[in-house]
Amino acid sequence: MTAAKQVRAQYTQEFKLEAVRQVKAGQAIAVVAKVLGIPKASLSNWVRLAAKGKLDGGDVTGKAVKVTPEQMEIARLRAEVARLRMERDIAKKAAAYFAQDTLRGTPGYTK
Repeated sequence: MTAAKQVRAQYTQEFKLEAVRQVKAGQAIAVVAKVLGIPKASLSNWVRLAAKGKLDGGDVTGKAVKVTPEQMEIARLRAEVARLRMERDIAKKAAAYFAQDTLRGTPGYTK
């Protein structure tokens, strides 16, 4: 039986910059990491590198990668969609919980 080779996730520069921007805007690292679906350690590293000025968009050849405003907007919107989905799921669970609580007070309810 062969062991499956684990592939490291690769993230675009605009994705990293958007994640760091959210942390700098006041969001907790754990929350941003969960919403974006990335490891907390990776996000912490990106924030640390950004604080040192080393998360500058360089690729492996050392040349700076240009991030267009459209790419930044797409990254921001993807993060917002993920956050809104999480909020929607929380609201659904809360509604189900309170509906169940209401049913318990209804005469004839047995469970």
